[in-house]
Amino acid sequence: MELITSAKNNRVKDWAALKQKKFRDQTGFFIIEGIRLVEDALESNAPIEVVLLAEDLIVSGKADKIINLSDSLQIEQIKVSQAVIENVADTKTPQGVVAVARQYQHQPAGLIESRKQSLFLAIDSIQDPGNLGTMIRSADAVGAGGVFVGKGSVDLYNPKVVRATMGSLFHLPVMEVNLDELFPLLKRHDVTIIGTSVDHHEDIYSVDLTGSIAIVIGSEAHGISEEIRRHIDRWMSLPMPGKAESLNAAIASSVVLYEALRQRRM
Repeated sequence: MELITSAKNNRVKDWAALKQKKFRDQTGFFIIEGIRLVEDALESNAPIEVVLLAEDLIVSGKADKIINLSDSLQIEQIKVSQAVIENVADTKTPQGVVAVARQYQHQPAGLIESRKQSLFLAIDSIQDPGNLGTMIRSADAVGAGGVFVGKGSVDLYNPKVVRATMGSLFHLPVMEVNLDELFPLLKRHDVTIIGTSVDHHEDIYSVDLTGSIAIVIGSEAHGISEEIRRHIDRWMSLPMPGKAESLNAAIASSVVLYEALRQRRM
């Protein structure tokens, strides 16, 4: 296993640059960090190019599973110093493992065609990495066919988003798209587009959430953007008999997705 100890190494500099969106966009790579997350990515056959392992982690035996999985998939492994890990990782106290992976190249048309009668989640202008990650996890949990992240949302491959998905990014198709172009494509495949809004009185329990549908969740501050609203086929809201004005977008999406799952299981 190759050993790199200097943070000034050119490859290390390239990996560290992936913490910035500009370089992720230029290279098409992103970073995955943490023992469990890297294990999950490897088990899900994520497009990993190289795995960086801290010397101490290898000695402790905690990296054995990652090493074995990487070997079986013929993925390059590099032993690095703690200084290198700290330079490449996004967290303040990294666990000693970082993987560098290619961004997924899912195609909306192929996905929609292959997953008829599916439940999709479309996300419009969500800025918080934790919220986006949680929404992807919820979609994964209910068995959604895929997640479409609209332009204007936080970068899907932001390290905080990747961590917040807790591995769900590797389990179902998630892609960044122009929603204004996606929705006509969905409609051509007979997918009903259902928007969520506090301004509409038809609640989620009276809306049919079976069949081919795409549920659209907008930002907490502004809801679904004006240019997207014209594509909505039907609106629904969450009943809130209490005094709260609104729900966190991630929580709202989870409630709606699980209501859709309930209806589909019936």
